[in-house]
Parts: sequence; C-alpha cells; structure tokens
Amino acid sequence: MALDSMQEIFDAARAGGKRFWQVVQETDMEEREVTAEASFERMRSTWRAMLASVEDYEGDRRSVSGLVGGDGARMRDYTAAGDALCGPYLQEVIATALCVGESNACMRRIVAAPTAGACGVLPAVLVPLYQAGRAEEDALVQALYVAAGIGAVISCRASIAGASGGCQAEIGSAAAMAAGALTALRGGDAGQIGHAAAMALKNLMGLVCDPIAGLVEVPCVKRNVIGAVNAAACADMALAGIQSRVPVDEVIDCMGDVGRRLPAELRETALGGLAATPSGKSVKEWMQCHP
Repeated sequence: MALDSMQEIFDAARAGGKRFWQVVQETDMEEREVTAEASFERMRSTWRAMLASVEDYEGDRRSVSGLVGGDGARMRDYTAAGDALCGPYLQEVIATALCVGESNACMRRIVAAPTAGACGVLPAVLVPLYQAGRAEEDALVQALYVAAGIGAVISCRASIAGASGGCQAEIGSAAAMAAGALTALRGGDAGQIGHAAAMALKNLMGLVCDPIAGLVEVPCVKRNVIGAVNAAACADMALAGIQSRVPVDEVIDCMGDVGRRLPAELRETALGGLAATPSGKSVKEWMQCHP
C-alpha cells in the first residue's frame, strides 16, 4: 500500500494485529522488494548515522558565514552548571537539536529527517534516551519507521519543503514525525501516535520560511529546538490520553493548504520575514561582498 493516509496505516495495523511501525516496514519491503531483515538493517544504518551526527559534533566549528556554530557547546556548558530551567531530558533535547542543526550548517554529515533544515529535531528527542540507557537500539529503529511513515504521509498529502509550504512543512513535519516516534517508543498505540503528530503539526501551523541571506542557518537552527521541544510535549500529552480534536489527516491537509496560501516571500526566498529585517539585509549584503 502507498503511505498516503494515516488512517490507512491505522486500519492496516488494526486489521492485521500489527504495530504502526510494522505496517510501514512492510510497505518498504513491498516497494523495494527486500526482506524484513534487509529493511530493518537499512533503517538501523540510518539510526547509526543519526547517532554519529550527534557524537561527531565539534563545538569549535563555524559555518562559512560565521552565523552558526558553538551554541550546542554553550548549551551543554550552561546545563552542566546546574542552573537550567528544564529537566535533564529537555536539556539534552535542546543541546542536541542545536548540535545537529549546526553540523548541517557546517557541512557535516547529517540525516535529513525529513529535510536537512530540520535534521536536528528527530535525533534531539531520540538520541538522549539512547545515551541515557532509556531506549534500546532496536526500539529506536522501530521508532524511525514510525517517523518515516508519518513523513511519507505528510509528503504525499501536503509538503515537507520550505519552498512550497514554509517552515511548517519542514520543522512542523519533523516535529510531527518526532512526536509520533516518541509516542511509539514509550508504548503508545496507533491512535496516540496520530494524536501526537496532529498536535505537533498544529502547534507550528503557519510557520514561515525566512532564512537570512538564503542560508539554512538563521533562524533555522534554533527552530530545530522548538520543533524538538514541541514534539516531546505533544508525545507526553498523547500518552496522557489528550487527543487532537481534528484528525491527523485533516491537520496534514490543512497544513498543505496553509502552505499554498503563504506568499512567495515567506517560502524560502529570503525576501520576507526575518530575512527582510535591517539585520537580515545587512548579513546578505556582507555575504555578497565576501563570497
């Protein structure tokens, strides 16, 4: 089956007595004509690349523009001092999102999930659990199938590209994928996965894509943080039994409609939003003078 509806995944899981991730895995097996083992090992390699993108972070690296770099290390230093407002898990979520987002801007290897601009969200919520011994590798690989299934549906029904749907299509989609993955990892059922994804996407509905100087750096890296924290909050809400009043497929369709209505200036063209502020314009001018 094609992954063009969350409801279709829910129905397949219910009819076959399967978990959400298994339905997504079987779709991968059918489309690529591979065994369950081959499919799982490929997803495992994706997980390990994602883990490496966190472990290989270097706090002294800077992007070519000089706009990005070092904030992940600063966040870790701050939390180590014991003054952070957030608890240990969210501290690591924030730091990890910054680290991976910066690594992308510094041309390091990352996993686009679903895009390079949103690459920090999914590892930010999953890697800290693994590093703390709170989740085993196989369970995390299964969670990535959940994220992949949600991303595939969003890509089919709406968009995952900032150029066509604004940042809601990138960070918003990543947050929905991460929220669903977290919910599954913590034992949530298919319905709860859907509610988590719906709430995460609703919370970032209408978010514009306005990269300063056209670079995937500002405000992109810090938006990875808000996407990851949003995902964790929505997963906890779903696991607590809180539901989205609008079904997840309808939320995805709505996001697509909102994205199409956004003016071109707010869809990755760097002609509006923060990119059009005096500070944003000055960065662009500087970059033009220092190619």
